[in-house]
Amino acid sequence: MPKRLDLTSAIFAGFSLLYPLIVIVAMRTVGPGAALAAVLVLLAARLAVPLLRGVPLSLSLALLPVLAGMAAVATFDRALSMRLYPVFMNASMLAAFAATLWKPPSMIERFARVFEPNLPESGVRYTRKVTYVWVGFFALNGAVALWSALQPGWTVWAIYNGVIAYCVAGLLFAGEYLVRRRVRAAS
Repeated sequence: MPKRLDLTSAIFAGFSLLYPLIVIVAMRTVGPGAALAAVLVLLAARLAVPLLRGVPLSLSLALLPVLAGMAAVATFDRALSMRLYPVFMNASMLAAFAATLWKPPSMIERFARVFEPNLPESGVRYTRKVTYVWVGFFALNGAVALWSALQPGWTVWAIYNGVIAYCVAGLLFAGEYLVRRRVRAAS
């Protein structure tokens, strides 16, 4: 039976994908204070909802540093705080993925075992390498997101964080899928 669409998850995914557009529109229509308050409320809800659904605490708490970082920066610059959301998200994902390299199983192995519970040792080694690639992606993407947040105006920030970053992540997903197919075919 096909899995039912989870409306709450779809809303949060849409929020994440459209974040740059939402922020720019909110800043121009309601101002930085109200826009920041709305974003922080959405992030708090995004933190709370998984806890109410029984998602592991460690996954839910990954958003806590994002929320804390944004709130801290907002005490001196509300607009910058909202522009730093992608930076904080990348840092949070970097930390989550990197931590699994020191305390296995790696993040990608965890994802792989959802579909293949009896992952062979070669698969474990492969997923560990892929986790390293994602750690590198989050570090580089976070650095570019930070650079874009510090540029004057909103154009560079919006284009990078609303288009380019997603395209690069998509290319990484697609590239990994093609490599995985070749690796599986060779074994």
